[in-house]
Amino acid sequence: MEPDVCSSKGCRAPATWALSWNNPKLHTSERRKIWLACDDHKDSLSAFLSARGFLQETGPHDGSLQPR
Repeated sequence: MEPDVCSSKGCRAPATWALSWNNPKLHTSERRKIWLACDDHKDSLSAFLSARGFLQETGPHDGSLQPR
């Protein structure tokens, strides 16, 4: 089985981080989506989501953060 990869466009590096987010204009407050990030793209993906007020939580990609 192939490892999960980073969600950053064009990146194929193994994911080490999970970024939980939701768009309050589209999703209920309980809904969570997950983007995966490698170490190199964690900060840029977090900044992108934070600038829009979407980022909810960041944690290691170990399965503890799940979409809802």
